[in-house]
Amino acid sequence: MIRWIILAKEPDCRVSNQQLQTMNDSQIIKLLSSGYRELFGNKDIDIAPLPRSGSDRRYYRILNGKESIIAAFNNNFEENEAFIGFTKHFRSKSLPVPEIFGYLPEKSVYYLQDLGDDNLYTWLHKKTLISPFDMESRELYRKILEVLVAFQTKGIEGLNLDLCYPHRSFDRQSMMWDMNYFKYMLLKLLAVPFNERRLEQDFNTLADYLLETGQDYFLYRDFQTANVMVIGNDPWFIDYQGGRKGAPQYDVASMLYDAKIPMDDNDRETLLDHYIDCFCSVTREDRNKFRGYYSGFSMIRVMQALGAFGFRGLYEQKPTFTESIVPGVAVLNKIVDQAQNHVRLTELFATVRAISSTPVYLKLLKKKRS
Repeated sequence: MIRWIILAKEPDCRVSNQQLQTMNDSQIIKLLSSGYRELFGNKDIDIAPLPRSGSDRRYYRILNGKESIIAAFNNNFEENEAFIGFTKHFRSKSLPVPEIFGYLPEKSVYYLQDLGDDNLYTWLHKKTLISPFDMESRELYRKILEVLVAFQTKGIEGLNLDLCYPHRSFDRQSMMWDMNYFKYMLLKLLAVPFNERRLEQDFNTLADYLLETGQDYFLYRDFQTANVMVIGNDPWFIDYQGGRKGAPQYDVASMLYDAKIPMDDNDRETLLDHYIDCFCSVTREDRNKFRGYYSGFSMIRVMQALGAFGFRGLYEQKPTFTESIVPGVAVLNKIVDQAQNHVRLTELFATVRAISSTPVYLKLLKKKRS
């Protein structure tokens, strides 16, 4: 890994908004060191970039002797405001999120608690066998789902919804964006055959159906294994800046249908039961109503994830995302088998089932098996 040693007397670094959008690693390092001195004083520090993820945010670890913090650079002002505001609110509710040590909005930089290098994805992949879960994995997932209930119920209390970006709730427009993302970034790129008009009608039908549940809880939006850090035996949570009001089914589906994790169906069902027990005991919601809408929210979540895999993998040619398409499609087909008992979406269901016959998908499948 490339590292930069920043000396305390390095000159200040001032940049325009236009420059912020095109900065490379070395330029960001100078910006981070300038901000660090502004907030914490002149100290010799060691800065190392952390691996890139699917977002445009850039993360760096700053070492000052034996102490370390994380610096984040993101030129999306609304996202930064949401993350900082949500973090302060969640910490006031005693939810396990990182402490913010400093925020410089004019530099598009903030500094936060270092939660280490192990997220749930890497933690699971250190095991000899991921699925079926062993007792340790099962217990960690139970803890994660219990904290999810706290985010959804306690986290929404008093939350400043003006911070939500780009929408205050998971409304019809948000749902249509996700479904069209799936259409253009996966179906079109795989050349899946479908009837445009009938598929659009099914998208509207699915949105109508999902909106019946109401939107009374905090929707984390990207509640998946890469966004759960593991310290000891306890989960901590990051990357909730896309949160908003919404239905609770979406987030638990995000975790239990994460295409990057091979999860046994029995484990998935057992964990879902545990989550529903916790959620309904807190909210007094009806278990049967929750389950009735669960497959629909599972479907739109996995469709959104597949759209992201298609964009990052097929369009941007990032192999780690391309590798998730085959398991993601398999998961979506399982969900369709359940959803057809609750909502009629003839064209959408047929389109999903047609994905696995396309030449590009078959090529990805062959590569995954080799």
